[in-house]
Order: sequence, then C-alpha cells, then structure tokens
Amino acid sequence: MDFSNKLNALASRAESALDALVPALPPDAHAGPARIHAAMRYSLQAGGKRLRPVLALAAAELAGGEAGLEAALPAAAALECVHTYSLIHDDLPCMDDDDLRRGRPTCHRAFDEATALLAGDALLDQAFLILAGRYADRPALGLRLVRELADAASGARLVGGQMQDLLAEGAAPAGRPPATAAELEFIHLNKTAAMLEASLVCGGLAGGLADEAVETLRRAGRHLGLAFQIVDDVLDATADTAALGKTAGKDARAGKTTYVSLHGLDAARRLAAEQTDRAAAALRSLPGDPAFLLFLAERMLLRKN
Repeated sequence: MDFSNKLNALASRAESALDALVPALPPDAHAGPARIHAAMRYSLQAGGKRLRPVLALAAAELAGGEAGLEAALPAAAALECVHTYSLIHDDLPCMDDDDLRRGRPTCHRAFDEATALLAGDALLDQAFLILAGRYADRPALGLRLVRELADAASGARLVGGQMQDLLAEGAAPAGRPPATAAELEFIHLNKTAAMLEASLVCGGLAGGLADEAVETLRRAGRHLGLAFQIVDDVLDATADTAALGKTAGKDARAGKTTYVSLHGLDAARRLAAEQTDRAAAALRSLPGDPAFLLFLAERMLLRKN
C-alpha cells in the first residue's frame, strides 16, 4: 500500500464531503446573510491536515470496506465542522488572540470578531444538522453518532478542557502555581484527545465495527490525542511560525504550562513516543488490517506542523 497516496485520497474525499454538506449558500429562502456562510467556508476550507475526518474514514474502512467508508463520510464532515468551530473560537481575542491559522489570517482578522464568533456557532450547529439529516434512515446509528460527537464537544470534554486551559494560563506571572501533571493531562485528554477519540469511534460505528472494537478505537484515540498534544507543545517551543502556519512560541509568552515546560524537551519527546506506542498496541488488536492507522499514528508523532 502506498500510504501517502491513500492519505491524500481520504483527505480528498473528506474535502468533497465538506464542500457538498456545507454549501456556500444553502438553497433556502431563509438561509440568512451570505457573509456568515462565507466566513464558515473561509475557515473550513483553509486547508489543514483533515486528520479527524481521515481517522474516521480509516476506522470505518477496517470492517466495512468501501461501503463503511462511504457510510462514514457525513460523520467525517461533521467532525471537521466541530474541529474548525473550536479553532475559530480558540483564536478569538478573548481566548488565544491569534492572527494566523493554517498559514493565513484567522477568521476574526479576515472578517471581524462578531462574524467569527457566529461562524463558529454556525459550524457547530451544522455538524449536528449533517448527522441528523444524513443518518435519518439509520436512526440507531445516527443517535450514537450524535451522542458521541456531542459528548466530545461538551463542557465536560472539549469546552471543559479549553476552560481549564484558560484558567491555567499565565499562572506563573500571576503568582499562581503552574498546572500539575495531572491537571495538564486533564486539559489535553479533553481539549485535544476528545475529538481524536470521537473521530475513531464515529468511524468505527459508521463502519459497523463491534462494540468491543469500537472501545479499542476509543482507547487508541486517547493515546493518540495525548501524543498529538505533546508534539504540539514541542513544536510550539522549537518550530517557527512559517513552518507551523500559526504563531510559534505563544504558549511560553502566555505563561502556559505545557509538557515541555513541565518535563523538558527531551522528556516530552519520550512521552509522545510512549503514547504513540500505546495507541499502536491498541490498533494492532483490531480486526482487519490496521496498517494505515498505524502509519497515521507514526506520521502524527513525526509531524513538523
């Protein structure tokens, strides 16, 4: 198998699904101002790795083959809508106040702050519109997908992790103790890993994997998510803005506790490799051929942006 070609092919299918399921202007007399749809698509079509939809499609293909992959396309698009909403909001002045995302101006810089806020809101809503509409003929599957994605995006997971991250920001300059290792793990198990976990689980559900295999995917997703965030912390400390496509070094300037600040650069790299190994061990126990998912895990560990 040519893994790079397969990665590109799955990303391309995800792009096509997004283009179809998040139209420039819905064919509805009450679609609302064109500006909101333009802002949604500006951020959604800014490129990026499409990691979450690719994980979902690869997981769906394990047991379901091409039919499973096809069944997972709406779920893959919904996952990317939620991820992009979170990036738009994360970049806002009241959060990380960033000017760059995926190598170009953030949504609030390209439009304005209010439009960016509403574009994020609309993408979150769009995710559940996609799931409710595209799985209406399979209500049991649709319900499980809605529950999985809603939980991942909730105040207990993605939003809760983001809140805890903001609470820990600037601890040292403010005289507060930095986040502990346990607190840092909570932040990233939820802010980052929750959506990677949901991607694999939603793909497995759409592809028809048995519940035991779906839970194995969930476990792999948690380890992959932690590895991804540790690598993110390493890159923020070592890469430059041009390579990252977003502002480098902002964690240190904001006084954030990261895996690098807490453990040091070499130890952070070791921790990322350990989490990747744990994810790989879970993936190897899955039915079917997990070779492509193992390739993705390795690629996530070695990424440069």
